[in-house]
Amino acid sequence: MEIRELTCINCPMGCLLTVTMDGDEIKDISGNTCPRGKTYAEKEVTNPTRVVTSTMKVKGGRKDRVACKTAQDIPKDKIGAVMAAINSAEAIAPVVIGETLIANVADTGVDVVATAHAV
Repeated sequence: MEIRELTCINCPMGCLLTVTMDGDEIKDISGNTCPRGKTYAEKEVTNPTRVVTSTMKVKGGRKDRVACKTAQDIPKDKIGAVMAAINSAEAIAPVVIGETLIANVADTGVDVVATAHAV
């Protein structure tokens, strides 16, 4: 049996979770004070994902960078490739909130979108 300890990030409570594993099988989850904690723990030990937030270069704008993020969560092991793609890309001003800046970033099936305006 393997014991994994996690801190839930689904709400401000930050519950300390304990997941008991037998190989790849979850045997028990404890420490959560709401159902979201159990869901988070299950996903985190079987298929961890994250939303990536960053900034991207902007050409032709008053500011030289614009805030951006992945439109959905991506596999945790793809974060490096996603950041490399963001760091090598350049948006063209004007940029509007929600605009797709990189489609299917790092072959994740997820787009990088602007979270701010850049004019």
